Amino acid sequence: MKTTISFLALALVTGSQLHAQTTTDSAYVRDHYEKTEVKVPMRDGKKLFTVIYSPKDKSKKYPVLLNRTPYTVGPYGQNEYKKSLGNFPAMMRDGYIFVYQDVRGKWMSEGDFEDVRPTNLSKDKKAIDESTDTYDALEWLQKNLKNYSGKAGLYGISYPGFYSTVGLIKTHPSLKAVSPQAPVTDWFIGDDFHHNGVLFLQDAFTFMSTFGVPRPKPITPDQFNSKIQINEVDKYNFFLEAGTARELKEKYFGDSVLFWNNLFKHPNYDDFWKSRVVTNYLQDVKPAVMVVGGFFDAEDAYGTFKTYQSIEEKSKKNNSILVAGPWYHGGWVRATGDYLGDIQFEKKTSVTYQEKFEQPFFSHHLKQEGSFSPAEANIFISGSNEWKQFEQWPPKNVETKKLYFQPQGKLGFEKVQRTDSWDEYVTDPNKPVPHQGGLIQNRTREYMVDDQRFAASRPDVMVYQTVPLTEDITIVGPIKNFLKVASTGTDADYIVKLIDVYPNDAPNFDGKPMAGYQMMVRGEIMAGKYRNGFDKPQPLTPGMVEKVDFVMPDVAHTFKKGHRIMVQVQNSWFPLAERNPQVFMEPYTATKADFRKATQRIFHDVNNATYIEFDILKD
Repeated sequence: MKTTISFLALALVTGSQLHAQTTTDSAYVRDHYEKTEVKVPMRDGKKLFTVIYSPKDKSKKYPVLLNRTPYTVGPYGQNEYKKSLGNFPAMMRDGYIFVYQDVRGKWMSEGDFEDVRPTNLSKDKKAIDESTDTYDALEWLQKNLKNYSGKAGLYGISYPGFYSTVGLIKTHPSLKAVSPQAPVTDWFIGDDFHHNGVLFLQDAFTFMSTFGVPRPKPITPDQFNSKIQINEVDKYNFFLEAGTARELKEKYFGDSVLFWNNLFKHPNYDDFWKSRVVTNYLQDVKPAVMVVGGFFDAEDAYGTFKTYQSIEEKSKKNNSILVAGPWYHGGWVRATGDYLGDIQFEKKTSVTYQEKFEQPFFSHHLKQEGSFSPAEANIFISGSNEWKQFEQWPPKNVETKKLYFQPQGKLGFEKVQRTDSWDEYVTDPNKPVPHQGGLIQNRTREYMVDDQRFAASRPDVMVYQTVPLTEDITIVGPIKNFLKVASTGTDADYIVKLIDVYPNDAPNFDGKPMAGYQMMVRGEIMAGKYRNGFDKPQPLTPGMVEKVDFVMPDVAHTFKKGHRIMVQVQNSWFPLAERNPQVFMEPYTATKADFRKATQRIFHDVNNATYIEFDILKD
């Protein structure tokens, strides 16, 4: 989420093609738009740096497309132009007034930055939050822009997706269409930095080593210099040697990174985190909303579905739709979307999205041009590789199934009738299971669909699979995990991975053998200490059978006839996730010296059944 990736950096375009396209788009911006840099005053007097690209053709009025971002509105300077405008080049050819704003406290804007700033419910007219900043920006544009039609749209991916969602609170009357895309929603439960209370170590540390470094005054990116430098190529070894979150803080951050300090002050799901859950405030959504996200988004898959569902549940007007496809983070505008890693989707899903959804969504609601009548939920199903339209999400026409763990690594739809059935293995935090195979230089986006055979061969990963399927099975919606486990330790994390096992006669893809490929469809982690509530950590009782239940984000995937459904269970996912010392202690206090081996059991008997539950589409 947190790298500045040009919207033109389409992953499937060759270097020469990309250069030619970029040159063409850059020339279009200069030929057809004029740039203005302004400082827009907010209600408390702080000024936010704002860049406006207005069409040179003044013969008609245009709607505004606003993007509020913490990632810079650059390039800065009246004569320095963006190489393209909007989410993708075709948007700028549709003709809008494109407005970009550095959010409060970032880059050239005044004020203090606060991560996922809480919504302010105070009646003080001078009180600010991100929704009031959005309102004030739109109010200023309303009063000061020329050739403005008076209708505005708001959009953004990831962190800017959060700022888009915030625009749905205390909404300015001019705001008619909003598209939160992979929106940051809950940084403790499912987005970016925590998953079910477990710190996503590599992402958090890497991102905050630059983004979290304080800015003493308004600056441009060329003036910024982070003194935190990591030169080691092998990140698995780097984090292994560096140790825990506490030890990383002591060695690299000290007290300089506010976010890291807040991790230590708020280790559990308290009001600090709850106040930042923007979906709690979506009771009165007025604009049309199109929530967009990818099933294989490594950063904010949770936020996409939570945002859509919250609007559906809370808002009376309920004018929202969902578009979800087989995309990595932002892949719907950063690639053509016909494959990810080793997995092919056969269709240019991102092109379909741009042409059939985003362009007509804004054109219809802001210009009253063209027709736009999508389904409530517009979903691309991987495996079968087809678009489907549904009246709701998750769909109604489904059958709920339970897949039970069984002895000898089997997985079936029938509960085991034995009373003494379990698997036992030893876990060691000093030798954690990697989240990717091979050299881990960075956390790749492709790990979300990677071949899991590297993990299946480890003795501390339990593997369960069905016999080859006799018919296609399409799983839609969230996956519910119901684990019955025991440990000799007083704490443990649990990772469940849902995997599509290809048959041994599967054809190659782009020269890569796919026979026996173990494609991860969804994986998620749960902190055992939070099994009874995220606000009240509790130790495991050594040797006692414990119930650990948790939900994984939505999927839409067809397991084809002849394939197998596999589930892998493990207790570390490194360096993606912080290691559990396997000793119950206050979060973020552990050092490597606290790590302990533990013997784990997974039960699968008639009294202690472990299973996953999901919905499959009916014919």
